[in-house]
Amino acid sequence: MFGFFWWDWTLLIVLPGLFLSLWAQFKVKSSYRAGAQQLLRHGMTGGAVARRILDSNGLSDVSIEMTRGELTDHYDPRSRVLRLSEGVYHGNNVAAVGVAAHEAGHAMQHSKGYLPLKLRSALVPVCNVGSRLAMPMFLIGLFLAYTAPFVGEWLMFVGIAAYSLAVVFQLVTLPVEFNASRRAMRCLAGSGTMSDEELKGSRRVLSAAAMTYVAALAVGLLSVLRLLVIAGSHSRRR
Repeated sequence: MFGFFWWDWTLLIVLPGLFLSLWAQFKVKSSYRAGAQQLLRHGMTGGAVARRILDSNGLSDVSIEMTRGELTDHYDPRSRVLRLSEGVYHGNNVAAVGVAAHEAGHAMQHSKGYLPLKLRSALVPVCNVGSRLAMPMFLIGLFLAYTAPFVGEWLMFVGIAAYSLAVVFQLVTLPVEFNASRRAMRCLAGSGTMSDEELKGSRRVLSAAAMTYVAALAVGLLSVLRLLVIAGSHSRRR
């Protein structure tokens, strides 16, 4: 949503990304709801499956906790805790098991020193600072461009560079998420406890979730393009 504080034709640049993002959000919610209706024949819950995957990969020291909300599941590498939402922790359906296995995949990445995950973790503090500074710097630069063109243009491009850090973070996130899903599906398939149809259901949920990260990257890239167009138009007027 970066840069949507004034209207001009450059908003059209970002619209395809926004439509993709809305479609991805709809897809992941509908896929999760459909998967939640597909109960597993063996009756294992997401929490139990995650525990089995962790233990079978030598990660018995990684604990599992419940957390509030829906689709708030995540792995915390600092405390080595897998946090699953109540619906996933207690759910005995293909959606819950798929999400739980995916988060266990992140724990496996952490234990193996998966490079993209390490890179993403290293980018977090830099991206947090950059995302906070990007908008103020760009707006200040935009206003100063009329009275102090050189300073204004410099601030605008610094703001764009700061925002671009968030886009780099999104780019690095893609292989992390896709790899966690691949690890999850290998573990689920290798367990021998799920039928082919159940595995397909879990895969559909994870594939839909992956599209939200693709959409976020698309919005980020198009937003950077839009800001470059705005900054470039002020440079040409000088």
